[in-house]
Amino acid sequence: MRNCNACLQKRAAVKPLSYTKRIQWRIRGIWLLMAAMVGYMLLLVALGGGDSRIMTRTADMVSDLLFFGGLIFLGIRLHRNKKLLRDRQLLQEERLREEDERERWLHDRSGGTVVDILLAAMMCAVFTAALFNMAAFYTAFALLLLTILLKFAAYRLASRAPFFERKDSDD
Repeated sequence: MRNCNACLQKRAAVKPLSYTKRIQWRIRGIWLLMAAMVGYMLLLVALGGGDSRIMTRTADMVSDLLFFGGLIFLGIRLHRNKKLLRDRQLLQEERLREEDERERWLHDRSGGTVVDILLAAMMCAVFTAALFNMAAFYTAFALLLLTILLKFAAYRLASRAPFFERKDSDD
């Protein structure tokens, strides 16, 4: 049986990363993700995906939008994060924005990290299906659009709700 106090002490001894270090790790992660995207695209093309005789115009447009739009989005994030490291005032403003309790609460109420990961996985599935199978593409694309709609609706509903609804036991 493990000693729970020892586990808690080890966790307390681990220092959280400074915000600058977190930004540096994000930059590394973005480079890694961009390289993985290019490698994945090359792998899919080598496997024979993207045949124009199989793909519909919608599938071609969506796959291009997901791949190249994703690369552009990551490039913009990379540029923004590098800019934060050069300017201390921007870094401080961004840290305050990220640590805003209301924004964190809204993100959590609209699905949080789990839905963000689900959306990324669904985008990969839609991109892959668009290159190989149209029935799978249209199914995955419909589910992706539904998930985006649900996340947006949950965020909008939560943004109208009172912040941190709590009932005190004193009432």
